[in-house]
Amino acid sequence: MAGRHRLALAAFAATGILATMAAAPATAEVSGPDVSSWQHIDGRGIDWHAVRASGNHFAMVKATEGLSYVNPYFVPDSLLMRAAGVARGTYHYARPALAPEPQAAMYAAVVLGQNGMLDLPPVLDMEDSGGLSPAALIDWTHRYLNTVQALTGRTPIIYTYPNFWRTAMADSPEFHRYPLWIADYRGNEGPEVPGGWPAWTFWQYTDSGRIPGIAAGTDINVYSGAQGDFARFANMPSFGSS
Repeated sequence: MAGRHRLALAAFAATGILATMAAAPATAEVSGPDVSSWQHIDGRGIDWHAVRASGNHFAMVKATEGLSYVNPYFVPDSLLMRAAGVARGTYHYARPALAPEPQAAMYAAVVLGQNGMLDLPPVLDMEDSGGLSPAALIDWTHRYLNTVQALTGRTPIIYTYPNFWRTAMADSPEFHRYPLWIADYRGNEGPEVPGGWPAWTFWQYTDSGRIPGIAAGTDINVYSGAQGDFARFANMPSFGSS
């Protein structure tokens, strides 16, 4: 019985992916929310078909934090968003007071890779210095990113805020090979880009957006095109794995 249910779910997900993503316009603005347990008010689920129908092509989902936290909604969100044809990014909230390699290993084990259909690259969420000096935090970040790339086979994305990067990371220019996801809510035409990055890849331009299918307010992000065609970047069905 359980095996038949899993096969039925897989068939349903594949049908939804191919039907919805094939219809996505290549030149339209590519946008999407990022969600965690906070968007599941009173345990309510997210209607990912409504999210996709409202024009959102991707979503970033919190997977893990530190060495002990796993988002309890990560697995159902991952399954349902794939069924709806929403490309999936997943992120780890860094706790630099703890060693980076075990955090990277836990994240990679929970997300079961980031190289399948509709998978964006893995994301490291950098908002907490853990009390480390900039030099120590820069070293910590290199070690985490190297480990995650070795485990997932993809170049990770870095998420941060301009002020955090300028201060906690001493505005380091050492990470340009990693795509940048930057949070900047000032309402400008574009975000402030720290660290001398040549371009931003995702911009989180609000932390109080509303999207059909999500009961709570949510961050909303837009893709710049810096990594080329979004379909290829997100391993959409017509391109296979990157």
